Amino acid sequence: MLSFWEKESLLQYDYIIVGSGIVGLSAAISLKELAPGSRVLVLERDILPTGASTKNAGFACIGSMTEILTDLQTMPAEAVKNLVALRLRGLRLLRSRLGDDVINYRENGSHELIGAREEWALDQLPEVNRLLGELFEGKPAFTLANERLPAFGFAPGYVKALISNNFEGELHTGKMMRALIDAAILKGVEIKTGCTVKAIDDFHTGVNVIVPHQTLQEDMAFAARKVLLCTNAFTRRLLPEEEVVPGRGQVLITSPVKDLPFKGVFHMEEGYYYFRELDGRVLLGGGRQLDFAGETSTDFRFNDNIQHQLEELLHKVILPGREVTVADRWTGIMAFGKTRQPIVKVHTKNVIIGVRMGGMGVAIGSIIGDNIARMALES
Repeated sequence: MLSFWEKESLLQYDYIIVGSGIVGLSAAISLKELAPGSRVLVLERDILPTGASTKNAGFACIGSMTEILTDLQTMPAEAVKNLVALRLRGLRLLRSRLGDDVINYRENGSHELIGAREEWALDQLPEVNRLLGELFEGKPAFTLANERLPAFGFAPGYVKALISNNFEGELHTGKMMRALIDAAILKGVEIKTGCTVKAIDDFHTGVNVIVPHQTLQEDMAFAARKVLLCTNAFTRRLLPEEEVVPGRGQVLITSPVKDLPFKGVFHMEEGYYYFRELDGRVLLGGGRQLDFAGETSTDFRFNDNIQHQLEELLHKVILPGREVTVADRWTGIMAFGKTRQPIVKVHTKNVIIGVRMGGMGVAIGSIIGDNIARMALES
């Protein structure tokens, strides 16, 4: 059983954040910046942040052109523009908060490979640039860059055109997360790992967050004025009514490739495939569209068919005729909905949620965390 001292001094907080990914840590940092005297606790169910924050490809992206065109089929044009603006603001906050050198932020070029099925999008390039023009001071977000294709060495039969995204970069995911953790701790945020939240009880005068105590084999309750839920793909374990659909991403990385002919980040097939150069290696991921049902999962498991297809893409399209070996593989869990809009709202009086990053957590995670921190302070 818990002692008087534990209940009196070690379980009471002003703000508790559930989830220590990009959104959760960003929210914690913002809370300490805006209310330095507050006691802020982050609870993480695993030893490391689990989901997509530590497992993504490190794209600092605003969205490929075909992704934006797809969004325009399900969202009004103004909403799509606002979503791109949100990504831009999020990336600016992330970079200013942590520093480009710390997270290895670089702009080595961002491109989209256009295959036969995406050629229709080329006619839409001027219209997309017009829509996004005011976000980039009238400069085009996307330009045709077919002259660069021969140098990249991609399979010519597959790639029909190349579009450059003029405002995307890349970063080192591990260093970004390390820096977020360090920044949170430096500001006095407490982070407890191995704490699986079983329930959140809002009593209107405060909130209890129920966590099992493994040693005592009983539940314990952390208390807070406000709780911020930042669990992305795992949100329905606590709030089953929310429209959050998990989407697993399969990823592989090669051994160093001699004389790798490209740098930067690349999108394919409406963003369902993505790859980049990383220290002379190729990091390649995606393929969820090959098995939507199977990849609608929160289980960190390999999909053998998709992993095989990634290797086929690597050998036949990205590095045709080159010797290349796969050095490692992993999976990450993203969260999606009917549109790419995140869910940011007051769920109950003292519980605020910022979830469903739509595969864009690197871009929007910092600003979503800051937004929900401000909502917690205002409400």
